[in-house]
Amino acid sequence: MIAIRPRPKPSPSPRSSRSRSPRVLRRAALVCLLVLTPVLGASGCGLSAELDRESNPERTPKPSPSLAAVPPAPALTPAPAASRSSPLSLPEPSSTVLDQQAESCPKSGLRFAADQGDAAMGLRAMGLDVTNCGDEPYKLNGYPAVTVLDASGDPFPGVRTVEGTDQVSMAPEDPGPRPITLAPGESAHAALYWRMNNTSGVYLRVAPKKGDDTVTVKPPYPLDIGPENILGTTAWQPAPAR
Repeated sequence: MIAIRPRPKPSPSPRSSRSRSPRVLRRAALVCLLVLTPVLGASGCGLSAELDRESNPERTPKPSPSLAAVPPAPALTPAPAASRSSPLSLPEPSSTVLDQQAESCPKSGLRFAADQGDAAMGLRAMGLDVTNCGDEPYKLNGYPAVTVLDASGDPFPGVRTVEGTDQVSMAPEDPGPRPITLAPGESAHAALYWRMNNTSGVYLRVAPKKGDDTVTVKPPYPLDIGPENILGTTAWQPAPAR
């Protein structure tokens, strides 16, 4: 009797085992991913989720920041415009003082005008012009006669007017007198210099020279010259061409 031995089962080759292993692993990873996705979506993952669980274990909803909770920025109010800080504060002039500017041409045939003046380092300067508004030539040679008046038209107490600028600190040099003949319509120019103080002269009483008839001029700004101050004048010079 012949004994029949069972045929041994063929063992899988290493190649087929290697080829099936990645498929099995990929299939298993896909199944795990499908199972864990809902869980991860609900519970969160990563470091931020873990920190959130530690700081808020009971999962209390956090209020979202609201714009209403932020206090509004204070409204910016514009700063008040800077006032013109100048010692040349204008006192109320008297209505009884006659200003020759209202006349077309004074009887003397000369019309005077003062400019707005200038200021630097406590030194004040103001130009004084005279124009021949008459029909005849007019001769000038020397310095204007100037008296500073207060708001009532009275001479300002303590103010001295001098010929030249030597007694006014920092004032430019006086060019000195020279003979000038003003034809009708022509002008001459002189300058007034003084040091700043706290009081104001509102009017000027002026004449071409001492002893001539005077007229009253109201400058655009008063002269802030006080008691014991000196008003220096330059000599008449031909007015610069304009």
